[in-house]
Amino acid sequence: MAADCLFCKMVSGAIQPNKVYEDNDVLAFRDINPQAPVHVLVIPKRHIATVNDLTDADAALVGKLTLIAKKIAAELGVADSGYRLVSNCNADAGQSVWHIHLHLLGGRGLQWPPG
Repeated sequence: MAADCLFCKMVSGAIQPNKVYEDNDVLAFRDINPQAPVHVLVIPKRHIATVNDLTDADAALVGKLTLIAKKIAAELGVADSGYRLVSNCNADAGQSVWHIHLHLLGGRGLQWPPG
């Protein structure tokens, strides 16, 4: 855990997010500033600041994040119509919380290119 990390505070329970999923490794919650009707963040409970900090040992965890996002998309009714998974790495890509996470976006048509 990183003491100054917003998402680590959610994992520890110091801040209560609007949870949609939780297990021993992963926490998923609704974004407080949604960019689509469905906007869920899927995070590992272990602090990893950016995608650049991942190692080969994190492969199973990263795969689990994606599979849980798929499960949540189905539960929230956007799997068949379509959804987007986004992971930003560093400031120029729009990362604002230094703890890796997937944005699960759906519930409306999403434009391309995204930004």
